[in-house]
Amino acid sequence: MPEGKNPNWRVWALAAALALCLLLALAVGSVSIAPGEVAARCFDALRGRARGDALDRIILDARLPRVLLAAAVGSALALAGLAAQNLFRNPLAGPHVIGVSSGAALGAVAAMLFAGAAGWAVAFWSMAGGLAVGAAVFFLARTGRQWGYSLLLAGIALGTLCSALTTGALYIAGERLQTIIFWLMGGFWRANWSEARVMLPLAVAAAVALRLMAPAMNVAVLGERSAEDTGVNVRRLQFGLLAVAVVPTSVAVSLAGVIGFVGLIAPHMVRLIIGNDHRALVPGCAFAGALLLAGADAVARTAAAPAEIPVGLITAILGAPLFLWLLLRRAGEGRR
Repeated sequence: MPEGKNPNWRVWALAAALALCLLLALAVGSVSIAPGEVAARCFDALRGRARGDALDRIILDARLPRVLLAAAVGSALALAGLAAQNLFRNPLAGPHVIGVSSGAALGAVAAMLFAGAAGWAVAFWSMAGGLAVGAAVFFLARTGRQWGYSLLLAGIALGTLCSALTTGALYIAGERLQTIIFWLMGGFWRANWSEARVMLPLAVAAAVALRLMAPAMNVAVLGERSAEDTGVNVRRLQFGLLAVAVVPTSVAVSLAGVIGFVGLIAPHMVRLIIGNDHRALVPGCAFAGALLLAGADAVARTAAAPAEIPVGLITAILGAPLFLWLLLRRAGEGRR
């Protein structure tokens, strides 16, 4: 059997770990519920036999949309990170490098402060900010001779500008400062079914798009010239990767705030477990990102209960040491 058709047990192991994490995340909270009871209630709901009692309301109406939204956002951010890393041919790249997260945050903060927006209006302006920065980075990069290098510089410049403008907006936030800062740190306390229904199909679409591009991504890591020699339309691939890096990140920030390190750490850790074949990396990153963020959200809402810790703080505490370890590991490889 060709290697590409063999099932990769490590990917299935990640899928099984994700399923277990989702079950445990539904079980823990201010009211602890046995995992078996959670599974039975969810199975009954799928068969149209929901009981409608207090436990059903806790599991199906309060926890399930939040857990699914966290998993979908984590999956989307991990896939966006994988796309950005292939685009730059650098495992330390991420969606933040091209300024998308900063642009989405600026759009949301501006909507809250200057337009008095709330709910889906904030989400709309957040998506608009992220997409605007992504489009600007793309067109600025096209003017340069070296696509990847120009894209990197344009992303850093626009991301820095958006971060500075966001900081300036916070300076005049007044009594709304605490609310805005808490939102910027990321979290799922506002999660509902309508948001989960937006994010879940988008995460699936990102995974499907990257899986279709996986053979070309395997060749692209060798360089643009090698990819073109094998018949890959490099510019089309780069545009597709940029779209996957920009759109899911913008929507994720609009719904959950700025959550760092998931798009950086998840793809790199999956590479260590699975290898460099993007045909396995894509589903592996989708499962690993969902596992990481669903687990982080469970910790965020239970570690200091009844208070809630911002999820972005949890991922930063976990991600920063891992990022430093990756830097040291790459520095050690460079000296060999």
